[in-house]
Amino acid sequence: MRLLVAEDDPRLLKTLLHIFQSNNFSADGVSNGRDALLYARSTEYDGLVLDIMMPEMDGIQVLRELRRLGINTPALFLTARTEVAQRVEGLDAGADDYLPKPFATAELLARVRAMLRRKETYLPDRLACGPVVLNRSSFQLEYQGCTQPLSGREFQILEMLMQAPGSIVPTERLITHLWGWDATVDTSVVWVHISKLRKKISALNAPLEIRFVRGAGYTLEVTA
Repeated sequence: MRLLVAEDDPRLLKTLLHIFQSNNFSADGVSNGRDALLYARSTEYDGLVLDIMMPEMDGIQVLRELRRLGINTPALFLTARTEVAQRVEGLDAGADDYLPKPFATAELLARVRAMLRRKETYLPDRLACGPVVLNRSSFQLEYQGCTQPLSGREFQILEMLMQAPGSIVPTERLITHLWGWDATVDTSVVWVHISKLRKKISALNAPLEIRFVRGAGYTLEVTA
């Protein structure tokens, strides 16, 4: 899952990105409303975490514009404001939830997971591709009672491939979705993670194959 985090406090933004990335989310961070709007319009995100008080555009203005454009990415507001009127204003703008600062990390993650469950294209905790299951709660690959733990990047790559088995996912899309638009990651880094995934699939004797299509990208197929 990929999140956009918009927070104008640089220390808090760094903390939020660390929290999400340490819990197997991909996350991009921006520090003002105009950048938040620009990034969020890409529709590449599964969820938005927006501060309300930001320079250039506040979080409510950003979300109202996104909803006007027909972008329905779930959104959670983070704000120091606790007045009922501001909470109502944010929810009326199209937010899915509201969390006041300061907050506990466990509650933040729980609210983000709950927000993503309400998404129309929400993926269940157990993704199946043939008889093989990707457990999104334990970050493990499961087959016939055996499991293989996955690293954060391995899990995120396989999650993307399992959302569209048989379809080609371009390498560039893997990079932007997992590392961000301005990433300087080389395609060889993707290959390294794919190679590790293949070894773990093989260790399970699971009937899955990650196939590289030259000039196009990667596809996940169920083998006989």
